[in-house]
Amino acid sequence: MAKILITSGPTRQYIDPVRYLTNASSGRMGAALAAAALELGHEVVIVSGPVEVEYPEGATVVPITSTEELMEVAREQFASCDGLIGAAAPCDYRPKRVEDHKIHKTGEPLLLELVETDDVVATLGAEKDLDPEDKRRWVVGFALETEDHRLRALAKLERKHCDLMVSNGVEAMNARENTVEILCPEGDVLAQFSGSKTDVARGVLRLVDERLVRRNR
Repeated sequence: MAKILITSGPTRQYIDPVRYLTNASSGRMGAALAAAALELGHEVVIVSGPVEVEYPEGATVVPITSTEELMEVAREQFASCDGLIGAAAPCDYRPKRVEDHKIHKTGEPLLLELVETDDVVATLGAEKDLDPEDKRRWVVGFALETEDHRLRALAKLERKHCDLMVSNGVEAMNARENTVEILCPEGDVLAQFSGSKTDVARGVLRLVDERLVRRNR
């Protein structure tokens, strides 16, 4: 049995006390992955942004809001886990300045200056690889792209220090079904799954179990 950390859902980057940047991630894929991992007998910790989906009983759920909180909590939880599945869709940008009070209309365009947020999966993958004695732990990433899916997924796999990368399209956002390819560091497509997110998650977890979990037993 492995202890698996799953990040799930969106994050919110506030502009002022009432408005924020976010995306359409529902957390359904993260919930399905957690259920599939539990079915295989693994222990599951979910770090989740704000979602309406219900996570499976048996999983430990730690709620967060911002990408910065996701980084902090995921790093803390990953220290005691065997692997990470980064299924969350954190905001890639945050406002450089967050206003203390609600921004009121003036009749003029509102200009927002945005800066990149830290990449959670890439950071945790790199920190794992820095420890020469930490060969047992593994990282699985998700790459959601609108074009050049496989090429961009492979680039992310290398940059984020992942053992596997799950590639899918923007149609997966807030949907009940998904179509994915699973890529390995050698550039091969190990599997393709399509259907409900429950079925896709079971396929992903079977492969993770075979190639990563059992490898370290």
